[in-house]
This record gives sequence, structure tokens and C-alpha cells, in this order.
Amino acid sequence: MRAREFLSKLEHDRIMHALREAEAKTSGEIRVYIQRGKLKTDPLIAAQTKFRRLGMDKTRERNAVLIFVAPRAHKFAVVGDKAIHEKCGEKFWQQVVDQMRAHFQSERFSRAIVEALVEIGEILAAHFPKKS
Repeated sequence: MRAREFLSKLEHDRIMHALREAEAKTSGEIRVYIQRGKLKTDPLIAAQTKFRRLGMDKTRERNAVLIFVAPRAHKFAVVGDKAIHEKCGEKFWQQVVDQMRAHFQSERFSRAIVEALVEIGEILAAHFPKKS
């Protein structure tokens, strides 16, 4: 599926609301990136590269998370920076990916992203609450 078609199927307002809600409770940063065109490498490597190019590895607390989706390749990845990864571990990321995969396979694209944002927001808020 082309990126344009994928984007047209997303409930943008719902996703933005979930993103704002998640970030409101944490000092962490969350981004969703939709890859246009073909994916030339493994989605995790592509996500890690995009994470660095976006400067997400430069947050003060090293607590940024990127949800990377490559619709044409039917692939995605979730990347967390060093500090958040140390707090939640591989099991958490695998759980997020498994839930997203189930929704993507059923073409519930917005739900996949929204639920991932909620889960990621909760773990970030638990370990990196927003400072007043």
C-alpha cells in the first residue's frame, strides 16, 4: 500500500489526540513517522536511522520513542532511546509490536497507532513524569 493511501485511511485527529495525551504526562518525546516510497533495509535499522536523523537521540533524558511505519513494505518498528529501553526492557517493546501487528493485519491502522501511543505514554509517564 502506498503511503498516500495508508495516510488516507488514518484517523488523524484521533492519533493526534492520543499523541498529545501521551506526551502531556511525560518529559519523553514520541513521534510517529510514515515512510514514503520503498523500504531499502530492515525496518528496525530504517527506524533507528530515522530516529537519529530526527535528533531523537539528543533528548536530555534519552527517553524518546519513534513509531516507524513503512506501508508499502507492510513493515513497522518501534524504537526507544537508551533510558526508556533500560526502564521497560525488550518484553515491553515486543508486546507493543505484537499488538500493533494484530491491528495492522486486520487493517485497523489507526487503532494500532493509538493503542501503541497509549501504552508508550503510560510507560514514559511512569518512569519519566512531566516536571511541573
